[in-house]
Amino acid sequence: MASIVYLLCALTAIVCAWLLMQAYFARGRYRLLLWSGLCFVGLAANNLLLVIDKLVLPATDLSLWRTGVALAAMAVLLYGLVMDAE
Repeated sequence: MASIVYLLCALTAIVCAWLLMQAYFARGRYRLLLWSGLCFVGLAANNLLLVIDKLVLPATDLSLWRTGVALAAMAVLLYGLVMDAE
């Protein structure tokens, strides 16, 4: 059951990233869409690392890498919200 949840979370993050980036390129290039899309790209990578960590390589601990990717994704969104405010 956990494997289904991990895969669905990864799929959801990928779809969200795709939709946000598609909206950014198609509709007026609002900067918040760009930063949100890039954040979700990082969160999708985080979820894919979780799938690899828990399902593909259960003996290997990738928690440090997952945390680093999630931190970078949130830093991108935070940068976009703080520095690119209009």
